[in-house]
Amino acid sequence: MAHQPHLSFWQIVNMNVGFFGIQFSFGLQQSSMSPIYSYLGANEATLPLLWLAGPMTGLIIQPIVGAMSDRTVSRWGRRTPYFLIGAILCSLGLLAMPFSPTLWMAASLLWVLDSANNVTMEPYRAYVSDKLAPAQHALGFLTQSAFTGLGQTLAYLTPSLLVWFGMNKDATNASHIPHIVIAAFLIGAVFSISSVLWSLYTTPETPLAAADLARLRAARRGGKAVVAEIALAIREMPPTMRQLAVMKLFQWYALFCYWQYISLSLAKTVFHTSDPLTAGFRDAGLLNGQIGAFYNFIAFIAAFALVPFTRRFGPKVVHSVCLALAGASMLCIPLISAPGWLFVAMIGIGLAWASIMGNPYIMLAGCIPPERTGVYMGIFNMFIVIPMIIQIFTLPLYYQAWLGGRPDNVIRLAGGLMLCAALSVLLVKLRHVRAGAAQPSLA
Repeated sequence: MAHQPHLSFWQIVNMNVGFFGIQFSFGLQQSSMSPIYSYLGANEATLPLLWLAGPMTGLIIQPIVGAMSDRTVSRWGRRTPYFLIGAILCSLGLLAMPFSPTLWMAASLLWVLDSANNVTMEPYRAYVSDKLAPAQHALGFLTQSAFTGLGQTLAYLTPSLLVWFGMNKDATNASHIPHIVIAAFLIGAVFSISSVLWSLYTTPETPLAAADLARLRAARRGGKAVVAEIALAIREMPPTMRQLAVMKLFQWYALFCYWQYISLSLAKTVFHTSDPLTAGFRDAGLLNGQIGAFYNFIAFIAAFALVPFTRRFGPKVVHSVCLALAGASMLCIPLISAPGWLFVAMIGIGLAWASIMGNPYIMLAGCIPPERTGVYMGIFNMFIVIPMIIQIFTLPLYYQAWLGGRPDNVIRLAGGLMLCAALSVLLVKLRHVRAGAAQPSLA
């Protein structure tokens, strides 16, 4: 499969702007869903079960959509129909979420929102890989990481900015959801669709070569063909990809622990409350937004700063160092009672987040055949969501018995698992596939 000539830096930037809107949506979920669930009466111990939507929809949807996008032939391209439809559905989900009157409705809307995000995600990654020559993969995926940092920075920071602009931080609706959270979700709905449209307008998909087009048109269609392609890809999965799965088990179990419990941990260790109806609990949500914005801003800056280090030392070593820094930072967070020191801890988490959204994909892109990028990107996402599903069903079993029912102990657990991820990535053996080699049939 042929690649375009080298793109300019600004072409790569425009191509990745859509990731800003996608990640603004994810940032709102990470920062606001646990507080929203708490406002609607959720129990701390069973909180992970309410986060099941993301990993389950990712497990089912992303491999299927990735395989389908590899086979799609349309006037709009292979990838565009998927991430455009996903962006529209995501915007609708964001519009509805903060008006949820009950816990079950908020949980149901999260299923819709995460399904839409997952329809968008892997075809978008494949679209970036399709348009770039292999030598530009590091810049392309780390630019994607930069927009992840920027989008999530603003998502986390938006409630605090709205307070700064004059909104009352204590004003709530009938479901106790703050007005500043409602406004943040409405802003996210606008960003979700507009950023994707900008990328499509400035950098449309590259038309397929005649030989590739003929191969796709000759391929078998239908659900059975898609399932067969996913099964074949799993059987023929490159060894590097299998080894990365071990690292991602530790990494994503840790991150899900962090996102679910950081706001509750701050409420307990900084504001000394566990009551969702208190001002201290709402202040903990604002503080989480501020430190989350800071670590995502660090990720935005670090994504570009990591490019020369990744080129010199390789993505494996750089990723290991960044994960180790995040692990140390998470272990320190429960010991901090002064909000200012939390921003120091966020530096390590920000560096890791920049690396997480870039370096594993550099390692992946170097070991998979280009004509199967979509399906392998979707399968690679399974290595994200399976650890999340494991976390959802296991953490409630030992939250009281092993962690003492304390959210700050969940953050300590996340730190230890990040250190395990840092060690395991060093065991990955990188392999590379030549462009045009190993061209399996899509029949």
